[in-house]
Amino acid sequence: MHKKLFKNAVNLLQDLIVVPSYSKDEGGTASVIVDFFEKHGVLANRKGNNVWVINKYFDTSKPTILLNSHHDTVKPNAGYTRDPFKAEIADSKLFGLGSNDAGGPLVALMATFLHYYDRNDLNYNLVMAASAEEEISGTGGIESMWTSLSSVEFAIVGEPTLCEMATAEKGLMVLDCITKGKPGHAAREEGINAIYLALKDIEWFRTFRFPKISDTLGEMKMSVTIINSGTQHNVVPPECKYTVDVRVTDAYTLEEALSVIQSNVASEVTPRSLRMRSSGIASDHPLVQSAKKLKLKTYGSPTTSDQALIPVPSVKIGPGDSARSHSADEFIYVDEIEKGIEVYIKLLNNIIL
Repeated sequence: MHKKLFKNAVNLLQDLIVVPSYSKDEGGTASVIVDFFEKHGVLANRKGNNVWVINKYFDTSKPTILLNSHHDTVKPNAGYTRDPFKAEIADSKLFGLGSNDAGGPLVALMATFLHYYDRNDLNYNLVMAASAEEEISGTGGIESMWTSLSSVEFAIVGEPTLCEMATAEKGLMVLDCITKGKPGHAAREEGINAIYLALKDIEWFRTFRFPKISDTLGEMKMSVTIINSGTQHNVVPPECKYTVDVRVTDAYTLEEALSVIQSNVASEVTPRSLRMRSSGIASDHPLVQSAKKLKLKTYGSPTTSDQALIPVPSVKIGPGDSARSHSADEFIYVDEIEKGIEVYIKLLNNIIL
C-alpha cells in the first residue's frame, strides 16, 4: 500500500513542478491538486488558490487534526543551471523548483491523507489543506480558508526538516526604519548626514541582546538586511531608509519586542505586520509524545512557516532539507518522500487522544 502511495506522490510532485506557482499565482497547481484528489474519489474544496479535503467518515464528536503544507514557490534564482520547471530524476534526486520547499512534504502529506481517507475506525478526523501564499506570508493563504475548515484541535505542518520535528518556531517581524537629517553640500560643513545617524541605530541592532532567552528557541535575532540613502555624490543625504529582519521567540510578544526596539533607537520604526507570531506546542502533547515513541529528534526552528498563522498547537515536520530551500537547482531525494510518508503515518498511528 505504501509503495503505491509513494509512486503516486512522486508522480504528483512531478506534475506540480512543471506548473509555475509563484505566490499569488498558484491557480495552476491548485487545479492539479483538485484533479489529483478527485481522481482518487475525494471531493475537494477550493477557496482562491487554497484546496482542502476531509476524511470520508468525518465525525463532529471527534477531534480534528489538520495536515497542511503549501504549493506556492519563490521565483528561481540566477544560479540555476537546470530548467526549474523540468521535473527530472537523476542520481536519486528529483530536481525542480519547489521540489524540496515544500513539494516533497506536500505530496507526502497528501499521500498520508489518502492512506486514512476511508478508514472508519479513527479516533480523530483529518483535514488536508494545501495552502497558497506561504512564501510571502500573504493574507490569501491559510488565514483566508481557516474559517472554512472544521474546528481544528492541532496541526502538522509539512516543511523540509529531514523528518525531524520542530516543536517551536520563531515569529517574524519586518521593520521599515528611517532616519531623517538635513541636506547640504558635501564639500562644506553643511547638513546633517542621515546615514551617520542611521549607523548608530544599526550598530544597536547588531549588538543588542534581548535579556529573556527561550528554552526552546534560544535568543532573538535581529538582522539589518536592506539599506538605501542618497541621490548623488555631492549631496549630504537627508534621509536613510533600512530594513530589519527580527526573529522573535516565545519569550516576547511581537508588541513587547517592538516596544523595546522603539525605546532604544532614534529612527522611526514601522512594522510591516504583527501577524507572524512565534509558535510552540507543549512537551506532553500527543504529537510530541508520538514523536518520542518514534525516537524522532525535536528542536526549535529559526525559520517561519504557516505555523505562525495557525491559531492552534502545531508542529513542523517533513521530508527534505531546509538548507536546500530557495537554492539553485533545488531537489529532493526520491527516497526522502517515501520516508516522509512512512513517518507521517507512524506519527498518526501512535497518537493517543
